[in-house]
Amino acid sequence: MTKNQSVSYTDLRTHTEEIFMEAIAAVEPRSAVLRALDGSGLLPDGPGRIVVTALGKAALPMAQAARERLGDRIVDGVVVTKEGHGGEIDGMTVIEAGHPIPNEKSVQGADAILDLAADAREGDLVLVLVSGGGSALVTAPVEGVTTDDIRRTNELLVESGADIYQINTVRKHLSRVKGGGLAKAAFPARVLTLVLSDVVGDDLSTIASGPTVPDPTTFGDALDILEAFRLGDRLPASVRDHLEAGGRGEREETPGDDDPVFRHVTHVIVGGASTAMDAARRHAKKLGYTPLVLSSMFEGDTGELARFHAAVVREVRRFHRPAAPPVCLISGGETTVQVTGTGRGGRNSHFALEFAQAVAGIEGVLGLFAGSDGTDGPTDAAGAFASGDTISRGRQRGLEADEYIKNSDSYTYFQALGDLFITGPTRTNVMDIRLVCIV
Repeated sequence: MTKNQSVSYTDLRTHTEEIFMEAIAAVEPRSAVLRALDGSGLLPDGPGRIVVTALGKAALPMAQAARERLGDRIVDGVVVTKEGHGGEIDGMTVIEAGHPIPNEKSVQGADAILDLAADAREGDLVLVLVSGGGSALVTAPVEGVTTDDIRRTNELLVESGADIYQINTVRKHLSRVKGGGLAKAAFPARVLTLVLSDVVGDDLSTIASGPTVPDPTTFGDALDILEAFRLGDRLPASVRDHLEAGGRGEREETPGDDDPVFRHVTHVIVGGASTAMDAARRHAKKLGYTPLVLSSMFEGDTGELARFHAAVVREVRRFHRPAAPPVCLISGGETTVQVTGTGRGGRNSHFALEFAQAVAGIEGVLGLFAGSDGTDGPTDAAGAFASGDTISRGRQRGLEADEYIKNSDSYTYFQALGDLFITGPTRTNVMDIRLVCIV
C-alpha cells in the first residue's frame, strides 16, 4: 500500500481484522505450552506422578498441550474454564464455570483443584496452567462466606471502576485458593506454573489472583480499597466481618515471600500482551502500514485513553507525526469503566464509542477495539469498530452517543450500526487489543 493509494472502509475493516487475528495466533495457548515444555529442563526425571490443574479462559488448550507432550505421565487432571470454552481431555475432568461473575461451578472447580493438589505427595509434580479469568472461574470462599456473597462483592468491585489489581487484592482475602492458596495445598510436592498473562506488566501475583504466588497484599490493603470506593456499607455482612477481622489480626494472612510452601514452586510466563503486539506490528507492516506500538501496558479510565488515541490520530493526520499515513496504531492493556447505567456493553465497545466521538468527522480512520479472549464484558461480542463517521451514522438512525455512554449501553449502539466485532471464544486471553488504521 502506498501513501496515495485509495483505501475503502471495507479494506480498513478487513485489515484491522487480519491484524487482530495474527495477534491472537501469536498467543495461541497450545503452542505456547508446548514451547515451554519442550527441552526446558523444567520437568522431573524421577518416578513421581504428574497431576494437572488448569484454570482460566485458555485452560482447555493449555491442558490439551500438556497431555499431548506428557502423555501417560499425567495421572490425573482438573480443568476449569469459562462456559462455552470447554471440551474433553482424556483422563481429566473439565468444568465450565461462570465468568465474570462466579457461580456454583466455580466453587465446584476450586474444590476439585484443591483436592487434587492436596493429594500430591513429596516427589510428585503439580503442573498448574494459569490464564486470565481464573479469579472468577475458580472460587473457594473462606469459612462463613457464601458464593452469593462472593458474587455480590465481585459485582460491586467491577461496577465501582476498581482495576484488576484492586479487585484481586480483595478476592485473595476471601479465598482458599487465591493468593498462594493452591501452592499451600500442594506443599510439599513440586509445583510448576505455566502462565499466559492477561495483566499489565505480567504481575504473577495478579494473574488469576496468583494461586501459586506469594501474596504481597494484606487484609489492610483490601480494607483500604473498599474505603476508597465507598463499598464498606454495601458489602455482604459476612465479607465485611471477615475482612475487618483480618485487619485486626484475627484471620490468617495469605502466604508471603518467606512462607516455605513456595520453596519448590517455579513460574514461567509462556505468552502475554507484548507477544501479541509484536505479531500485530509485523502484520501491519506486511499490509503496508507504518506500525506504531503505543504500549502493551495501558490501564486507567477508558474514556481518557480513547481520547488519547484520538489525539494521536489527529497528530498523524495533520502533522504526519510521529509518522505519515498509512499508519497503524497498536496498543494493549486493560482499562476500567465505571458503570453508570443499565445497558449492555464492555470496556472495548465503550472505548470504541468514546473514540468515535473524539474522531468524528475525520476521514480515513478506522479503529478496532476488542478483547483478546473474544468477549467484551457480559456480551457475545469481542468489541467494536469505530470510524470518523460512526457518530453521524448513528444520528441518522436516531442514536445519540452521549445517551448510550451514560446508560453504559455501547453494545446496543454498535449493534444498531452493524459494527460489533464477534469472533466467538478465541481460547486465549492477553488483555485487550486496540488497532487504529489511518490512511
